[in-house]
Amino acid sequence: MELTTVWFILIAVLWIGYFALEGFDFGVGVLLPVLGRDDGELSGETRRRQMLSSIGPFWDGNEVWLLTAGGATFAAFPHWYATLFSGFYLPLLLILVALIVRGVGLEYRGKVDSVAWRRRMDAMIVVGSAVPALLWGVAFTNIVRGVPIDADMEYVGGFWNLLNPVALLGGLVTLTLFVAHGALFIGLKTDGQLRHDARALGLKVGVVAAALAVVWLVVVHSSTGTVVSWALAGLAAVSLVAALWTAWRGSEGWAFTGTFVAIALAVSSLFVALFPDVMPSSLDPAWSLTAENASSSQKTLGIMTWVAVIFTPIVLLYQSWTYWTFRRRVSGHHIPTSVAPAAVTHETVR
Repeated sequence: MELTTVWFILIAVLWIGYFALEGFDFGVGVLLPVLGRDDGELSGETRRRQMLSSIGPFWDGNEVWLLTAGGATFAAFPHWYATLFSGFYLPLLLILVALIVRGVGLEYRGKVDSVAWRRRMDAMIVVGSAVPALLWGVAFTNIVRGVPIDADMEYVGGFWNLLNPVALLGGLVTLTLFVAHGALFIGLKTDGQLRHDARALGLKVGVVAAALAVVWLVVVHSSTGTVVSWALAGLAAVSLVAALWTAWRGSEGWAFTGTFVAIALAVSSLFVALFPDVMPSSLDPAWSLTAENASSSQKTLGIMTWVAVIFTPIVLLYQSWTYWTFRRRVSGHHIPTSVAPAAVTHETVR
């Protein structure tokens, strides 16, 4: 197998890991004002802190997948990186700012014991979660379907070209799917009334996400799909339906696994439909960026491969250890009611 193909697959795996893991973080953040309300048993503040504590040990580690995907693209496919970041500059900048705002909200929410302060931080978390969840869907829909690229490998469209109806549909798919994914994660990681409310909401939002996803996958794959990509898209739909069925039966673990697999398969289908291109040109197929003409030299790819072979297992082992260590449910009754936690970190759930 060519090294260009190997690195295309590795970058696809990084994006799959990012969406499947960071997706539930985004969902939890968006649902903060929805599920973080008084229920008679616990106060709204306790429920919100219970939700944030559920992602406390994971959210910053999940973002490593994005950083690694960006770095790998820059090193392995510099022309892809250059065209992508120049053409998608504004939406990617909005995503970056949103991620920074979300990180500030999560880290500084408990620094001041003030209701007004925590409300401002909560708003930052909600916006910082919703914007990337929407714009990632817009970006990847455009990448797979093709954008205006000229013979010099340069994007010649504008910002509004990216906000076409199909791309916006893709944004709604990722937003609703991540919200359902996050709701099921809350149901898996919490207890009491919050657990039941989250599972019920995840089921409702999941139905909407499933309907939107079916339309979106059909539209995207009808123009770029292959037999394999269609098969993966079909399996993603089956996994999502299975997740909703198990959520209805009250099994949060299997329901979360179902949305996790559905996201992984859906993203896999997009990369399969994309290959061997990395950014198709909507002006002329001959001007498309491919895994071959956008790649670095074979020597560079060879060095990167050895680095990946050494460090990838270490990263996977560390993240697996983190998820195993913090696998227990976060109980609202164990959260202090007087002073907010210093930050949403590993210490939050100890």
